[in-house]
Amino acid sequence: MSRLLSKARVRDLILGLVLLCATLALMLYPKPSMEAARTGLQLCYNVIIPSLFPFFVLSSLVVELGLARYLGRLLEGVMRPLFHVSGACASAFALGFVGGYPVGAKTAISLYEKGMCTRTEAERLLAFCNNSGPAFILGVVGAGIFASSTVGVLLYLAHALASVCVGLMFRFYKAGEDGYGGKKRPPAPQFQAQRFSVAFTGSVKSAFLSTLNICAFVVFFTVVIQLLIRSGFLPGLARMLGTVLAPFGLTPEWAQRLLTGALEISSGVSTLSEGGALSSRLTMAAFMLGWAGLSVHCQVLSFIGGSGLSVGTYLVGKLLHGGLSALFIGVLVRFVPLNAPVSNYLADQVAGIAGMEFHGALTASILAAWMIFLGFLLAAALGSRKKLGKRRKPVV
Repeated sequence: MSRLLSKARVRDLILGLVLLCATLALMLYPKPSMEAARTGLQLCYNVIIPSLFPFFVLSSLVVELGLARYLGRLLEGVMRPLFHVSGACASAFALGFVGGYPVGAKTAISLYEKGMCTRTEAERLLAFCNNSGPAFILGVVGAGIFASSTVGVLLYLAHALASVCVGLMFRFYKAGEDGYGGKKRPPAPQFQAQRFSVAFTGSVKSAFLSTLNICAFVVFFTVVIQLLIRSGFLPGLARMLGTVLAPFGLTPEWAQRLLTGALEISSGVSTLSEGGALSSRLTMAAFMLGWAGLSVHCQVLSFIGGSGLSVGTYLVGKLLHGGLSALFIGVLVRFVPLNAPVSNYLADQVAGIAGMEFHGALTASILAAWMIFLGFLLAAALGSRKKLGKRRKPVV
C-alpha cells in the first residue's frame, strides 16, 4: 500500500478524486456550507482574534527584544534539570500555558530560528508547549458546555499536569545529542535585539498574518466537518469504528464525537454538552483538549514550514498529552465531587469568561498580555543586573 501511494500518479489521482468530491459536496449542500462558514467566522470573531492576536504580538516582542535570553539566565537552573532545555525556552513554556494554541509552538519555533535554542530543544518544546489557554477551558468548555466551573477547573488541572508530564518524558528525547551532530556545541550566536519601534511594528504585522492564517484553518475545518456529516461519510466512518471498537464500549455516537474532535477541537467538545455519563464526556473532552485537533496541527505545521523541525515529535507529544489528560481527569473526578461548587468568586469569573463578546475578550486578553510583558521586563532587568554583578570586579 505504501509503495502504491508513493507513486506520483496514484497520489495525483487520489488528490483529484478528493477535490472532485469536495466540489460536488459544495454544489449539493451550498446552504449548510454557508452556515458552517458563518459559524466559523463567528468563532474567529468572538474567540480566536481577541484571544490570540495580543499574545502573538507579545510572543514576537519577547523574542525580538531579547527578553527571552534574559529570562533564560534566571530560569536556566529550572528548565535544564526538568525538561533538558535552555532557560530561554521558559518563554515558550509560559506563553503556551496562557496564550492558548498555537502561541507556545510559534514561540518555540521563533526561539529556534533566532538561535536561542537548539533543534533538539525546539522539538522537545513543540511536544509539550502547545497547550489550550485557560479562557477556553474554563469559559468555553467548563462553564459554556458543561455548565460547571468545577469541571472547567478540573479539566485545566488535568491539561496542565499532562503537559508537564509530557515535557518530563521528552527530556530524554535525543538525550545523547546536543543538536549539533554530536560535536561540541559552538558559542551561541550574538543575537541583536531590535529597537522597540522596529520590533513592535514587525510583531503586529506578523501577529496579524498568523491570526489570519489560523482563522482560515478554523473556517475551513468547520465547513469540512459539516460536509462530512451531511454527505454521510463521517457517520458511516463512525459506525465502522464503533463496530470495530464495540468490545471497548465505543458506540457509533461516541465514535462520531471522537472523530469530530480529532478534526476540530471546538466542534468536537461542543458535541459533549449532553448524552452519556458525565465521567465519559469529561474523559473524551480531556483527550480532545490534549490532542488539540487536526485544525490546530495544520496551524502549527504552517509555522514550522521549512525550519526542518520534526513533525513526528510534535504529533507524538500531542497524542501523549491527550492520553495523559484523559487518565488524569479520570483520577481527579474520583476525589472531587462534581456537584460541589468551587468558590463563588471563581464561579463568577468563569461564567463571565463564557459570556464575553469581542470587546470584553479583547480587553481581557490585552490586559493579560501586558501583565505578562511587564513580568518579562522585570525578569530582563533582574537578569541584566545579575550579569553586571558577576562582571563587576572588587575594588582593591
